[in-house]
Amino acid sequence: MVLVDTSVWINYLREDRHGKSLDVLIDENLIVVNELVLSELIPALTIQGQIKLIALLQLLPVQPLSIDWNEIQLIQTKCLKKGFNGVGIPDLIVAQNALQHHALLYTLDKHFRWLADIIPLKLFS
Repeated sequence: MVLVDTSVWINYLREDRHGKSLDVLIDENLIVVNELVLSELIPALTIQGQIKLIALLQLLPVQPLSIDWNEIQLIQTKCLKKGFNGVGIPDLIVAQNALQHHALLYTLDKHFRWLADIIPLKLFS
């Protein structure tokens, strides 16, 4: 399975630059989301009146979030030791969620490339 991060969805909806890759994953039924990603996307889509798109996103399989705050703190400590000061808690939660469910993470956010250097996070390319 491939957990698709908010950055990919935003790019897909704006520019469609990653549309072919995402379309293939959708067609192959390999995409999952989590409530954090949906919570980042749905408010803006609601304001834009994208009701059909919201309904489609809500049909995607949702990977449950089980936040291990001790693990989040350990990962953040590793980030800070490496000088990665800009990794936010939401990104750490998304990374942890991908790890917990053995999912690849599809993202355009450079923070996740940093994380993949210090934790066993696998990125979709």
